[in-house]
Formats: sequence, structure tokens, C-alpha cells
Amino acid sequence: MAFNSPPRANPPSRTDTPPWGDVPPKAEAPAQGNLPPGGCPPRVSGGAGPLPGGSAPSVTGRPAPGRGPGPGRRPSAPPPRPSGSAGPGGAGTGPAPGPGFGALPPLHAALISVALPGLVVSAEHGQLTGHGLEGFYRHGRRLLARCQLKVAGREPIALQGRPISADRARFVAVVRTPADSGPDPEIAIERLRQAEGSERITLRSSSPRPLRLPVEIALGTDLADLGAVAAGRGGPELPGSVHDSGIRWTAPGAHAVVSAHPSPADALASAGVLRWDVELPPGGSYTIELTIRTDRPARPPGQAASHPLPQAEAEGDDPRVAPFLQSGLDDLRALLVRDPAHPADLYVAAGVPWRTGPAPAEALWAARMALPLSTRLAAATLRAVSRTQLAGGERDFGLIPGPLRDAGPHLPPSCTGVEATLAFPVVLAEARRWGLAESEVAELLPTAERCLRWLRACAGDDGYLGEPGPAAGLARAETQAHAHRAAVLGAELLRECGRPGAEECASWAAGLRERFREEFWVEDLAGGRPAAARTADGRRLPPLGAGAAHLLDTGLLGAGRLAPGLLDKVQTEQLARLLGGPAMDSGWGLRGLGAREPGYNPFGHRAGAVRVYDTAVAVSGLAAAGYEKEASALLRGLLDAAEAFGYRLPEMYAGEQRTADSAPLPHPAACRPAAVAAASAVQLLTALAGIRPDTPAGTVALCPVRSAPLGAVRLSGLSVAGEPFAVRVSRLGVGMVEQAAGRLQLGG
Repeated sequence: MAFNSPPRANPPSRTDTPPWGDVPPKAEAPAQGNLPPGGCPPRVSGGAGPLPGGSAPSVTGRPAPGRGPGPGRRPSAPPPRPSGSAGPGGAGTGPAPGPGFGALPPLHAALISVALPGLVVSAEHGQLTGHGLEGFYRHGRRLLARCQLKVAGREPIALQGRPISADRARFVAVVRTPADSGPDPEIAIERLRQAEGSERITLRSSSPRPLRLPVEIALGTDLADLGAVAAGRGGPELPGSVHDSGIRWTAPGAHAVVSAHPSPADALASAGVLRWDVELPPGGSYTIELTIRTDRPARPPGQAASHPLPQAEAEGDDPRVAPFLQSGLDDLRALLVRDPAHPADLYVAAGVPWRTGPAPAEALWAARMALPLSTRLAAATLRAVSRTQLAGGERDFGLIPGPLRDAGPHLPPSCTGVEATLAFPVVLAEARRWGLAESEVAELLPTAERCLRWLRACAGDDGYLGEPGPAAGLARAETQAHAHRAAVLGAELLRECGRPGAEECASWAAGLRERFREEFWVEDLAGGRPAAARTADGRRLPPLGAGAAHLLDTGLLGAGRLAPGLLDKVQTEQLARLLGGPAMDSGWGLRGLGAREPGYNPFGHRAGAVRVYDTAVAVSGLAAAGYEKEASALLRGLLDAAEAFGYRLPEMYAGEQRTADSAPLPHPAACRPAAVAAASAVQLLTALAGIRPDTPAGTVALCPVRSAPLGAVRLSGLSVAGEPFAVRVSRLGVGMVEQAAGRLQLGG
């Protein structure tokens, strides 16, 4: 699955978009990888889910008359947006959503096992009924929709269903038979289901006498694409034929086979039924193994011995840190996908089930968050993304294409291609600090140079960076933060690698800092706030959202230094106070939009729901800036939420205010697992230690959180300079390196 070749496992609109987030072009727009000038589709949906026939409402985001849509050109006002949200995405634009929104299957109660390119969606009772998204999938196609077990003609009584790892789920049930001597069931059933395409069903008897039981498994499938299934257009079940101790189904361009071991005593292809006569001795057991396969076998990259995410461990006074990190690593491995044209390069898909297609920005951010584990994921992701960089056209030269993303009720959709272009030099520069080999840096440096050239070329006459597409004419604060970080880290990268352009990048960043502090700050009686965006005529848009947290993510320079930020010291202190206040901190994490802002919706994507990635950015940024009280509160809230979700954090969940007897509310359509949510475990725990390496200089600095909000913490299995690294933070907030490469010196 290459970044410039979207896979079959696409969400309902048949583009790389979740029901609310990265919003697709209209059906007639070019597909990703063949984008019009600007790198993002010119017209996008109102932020959401499946629409019949692949159609989509549009966003009215045209430039002002007489102005072109280029990134550096801005009209006098942004396109009008209603204050409320529309549909799951909270986009608040375009016509009312089509019937596909109502048909969107809920995910929050499903058990999703993942080992891409395979996944299986199950209900808690364990029976696959074919309803909703249930079934085994491979490369985005449902190979098996129905797998219903009966023992002695009876449905099992479901007792428990739970995940036991990222790629496996376990279901336990019992069966009552006429031979039972009392209310206690004597037959227990265990079903172990794996995402790569297998299920093991074991019957265990506690009866003191031998039992002979008929066992029946009813199978069926439609071989439908995931997008069609999600839109309620999966189609009827296909007729099957007996094949290889099981059943085979065929459709144009696809087929699936379910084989059983031991072979069934009878197979009824017309009904899709396999039957066994099982004899259970007293205390005995009997196991049936099902294998689901197609003509595209593929070993999940995350299960390969050479995958780029080594095992790391966390331990400490708070026992939750161990499963928090372990679950995050398991999910990241499960989301690994392989570039088919360059099989050595692995990167993470954005999330399951909606976003298994190319998402360059989130793949880069996840790789950046995982740098403490290894630079291998970052290197592979950078290589994969670099191959999509546009090389033609004066305005687009150097841009990395990407889809549009909903931005909440107050702003038009943003271009993730711009975000990826600005992320590339940052990830490369920081990967070099963590130990990426200079030979690999040299290979990727030309792509970073083109990204920085695009940035300088597309900045407007006023020095701000705009975006193509519906946001043309608007300068977002979050985009300026990404651009400033790219310019500052890029300047140092170019300077240390002996490349031209460093002074131009540094000078542009300095000018942006000066202008931003004056022109993006909104004064009010509460002490002010950064504007969410600014129009060309100077109007500041004041809604406070989680995007402001990115102003605190300034980036890592050499000698353990943090890059300067766009805000001055007083403004940073005020932003920290706002992010830690009750309007933004839900008690479970950072809201996407302040609870007092117009258009707030606790379930709204970037309109009030808690996005794990934004919360992790806020925690690490606040901690690095010295605002430990606010950082600690957000960290503890997110860890509490992780515990409530079984340590598999979804992409987002409701921003309802926490109370003494409450639990975090899931979002019914959130990806789970999601790459940046899984990687947040690495970023949050390593932020407690404040690890700041500079491999080229042979140093590593520790700047731990002095308040030690989780007590003592020890992290091992990390990597700095290509060698194992372990660190401990005491209850007093004192950091100690326990293992490191011999050539590294402590200090900055």
C-alpha cells in the first residue's frame, strides 16, 4: 500500500477519509496522488461519512473575487460557517448529510482485532452475524461476514468477549443441554479469533459422563468492500461451493475460502453450513480450527521479526504505565503497512477501520512520537512520503499531497498535505538528534530542502503561510506553528549539513515570530488568547481550541535545546492557564473546542471531543515550557481514560465534563486503534523523563517533570544513537540514565 496508491480498505466514501476527519473530494475530483494544483482537492465534503453513490456535499471556500487560490493569497474574510456542527464531523457546512450518515455502523462496542492488511470486527457475544461491520477483512474486502455456532441445536450463552492483544480476541460462552443435571452448565466454549484470518473453537466438558453433541457452524459472505459495508450497501450473501474441507465463495475479481480442521462430517454449500458429530469424554475437549483465506496472502508486517518497533517496557509506582505503553506498542505494530513497491519500508496507517489508506501527515507525526523507540520507523516513513512529493509546477514544487481534513465549526477544512510538507523537515531533523544515520539523513535531505523551498515560496506577502483549497485566504495559527517549527529546525539541519538556505529559513522564522506575537493575539478581560486564524484584512478569529496546543510544540534543537516558539513568555503562560482551565480540560483530556465557545459539541470532531493526539501535544508542550501543574492534570486525565478504555485509546472520545461517578464516553465512529493515539503512550511517558538527545554532538540531556505526577517511572528498551537506552525518574523528579551508548555524555 503506497502513499500514492490508495488501497481497497477505504472508508465509506471510497476515499481516504474517516466519517468526520480527512474529508474526500467529490466523486468527480481527482483521486489522491493525482491532485490538482495545490495538493488538496478543491471541493470537499462537509466532513463526514458514507454517502450513497460516493457523492459528497461541498464546502463553499472560494477565494475572494480577483484573488487566486494559492497558499499565499488570502481574501478579506473566511468563508461563512454556521456555529453548530453537522453530522459526526461537526463540519457545519454544505447540505444536510445523506442517508449514509444514519446508516453508519457504530464502533464503540465492537471488538476490533487488527494485523493489517487483515482485521476482524466482532460483537461482544462472539457470533459473527453479518450485521453492521462484523466480519473478517483482508485488504479492505470482507472475506467472511457470518460465522454462527450452534451446539446441540442451541445458540451458546455468551459470557465474555474481550481483546487479549491487538490482533486477537477471546470469547467465552456456555451451552445448556437437555442432559444437564441442574442449573450449572457443563459445556464451555472458547473462541480465539485472530485478525490474520483464523478462529479456533474449543468445546470443554465438565460432565461426569460422555457426551455426543452435534456442532454446526453457519458461514456466509458478500465479499463486499469495507466502504460499501459501512454505507449499508454490502449486498446479499453469495452462493457457496464445497471446497477444501470447507466452503468457497466467488465474486468478480475476488474469492474467499473457509477451510476447517478437522474436516466436517457434512457440508451444505447451499446453506453455508458445516457440521460435526462431536464426542466428548468426561472432562474432555474438542477443537475446530477455521482458516479464512483469499488469493492475496500476506504476513502482517507487524508480526515480522524485522519490524521497526522494538519492545520497550515501563514500570513505576503507578502500575498502569506498563499496560499503557504495552497496548500502545501493540496497536502501532498492528497498524504497520508495507509499501508494495518498496517492501522494506513500513509505516503506520492512520486508524482502523476507516483510515487504512495513505495519510502522510499522521504517519509522520506517529513516527515522530515513536522516535524514542527507534529511528527506523521514521526513516521508512520519510522515504515513503518523499516518493509522493510533487516535482512539477512552480507553485506546487516541493508540496506533499494530502487530503482535506475537517477543522470544526469555525474554520474551513485544512489541507493535510500542507501539514505533511511542514512535518517532513521536522521529523528528519529530530530523527537525526535521536540517532538516524548520517547516510540516511543525506538521502532524505533533498526532500526536506524542497519542503522548505515550498514554504518560503508560498508564504504570503504578509509573511504568513496560507493553504490551498477551501481555506485559501486564511492564515491558521496551527499552520503557522507547523511552519515556524519547520523553518527553525530546518535552518539548523541545513546549517549543520552544510547546505544553503539556512539563513533564509531562520530569518523568515524570526519575522514570523515578531508578527505573530503582535497580530495573532486577541486581548480580552481574561488575559487574552491566541486567535485560531487571521484573515487578510487583519480580523482575528477568537475561538479557543486544541489546535492552540501546537503553539507549545516548538521542536528539538541541538545540545538539548528547545526551539523558540511563536508566543512570548507572557503569552505562553496565559495559554497554559487556558489549556489547564475547565473550559478546555474535560478531566479526561483536552477538548477540541472550549466548552464556552459557540458551536461546542462534546462529540464533535475538533468541535469539543477529546482528541488524544492534541492532548499528548499539550502535555509534552506544557511540561517542556515548565507548566507542570497543567501538564500533570491533563496527563492523569488521559491515563484515567486509557484505563477505562482497556488501555486501547480511541482516536477521540466525548469531551463531557468529568464528575466523581462518571466514565469517559466513547465516540460511536472513532477509529480504534488509531496511530497517533497509540503513539501517544510513547510520547507521554518519555515526556516525563524529558529525554533530549543530540547524537551528532554525542550528548543526551534529561529535563524530567519535577513534580513526578505518576511517581517513580522507569523506561527501558528505548534507543538513542542506535543503542539501548534506559532511564529512571524518581518520586522527587530526579532523572537518572541507567543504560546508554558508551559514546554519549550526559548534559546539553
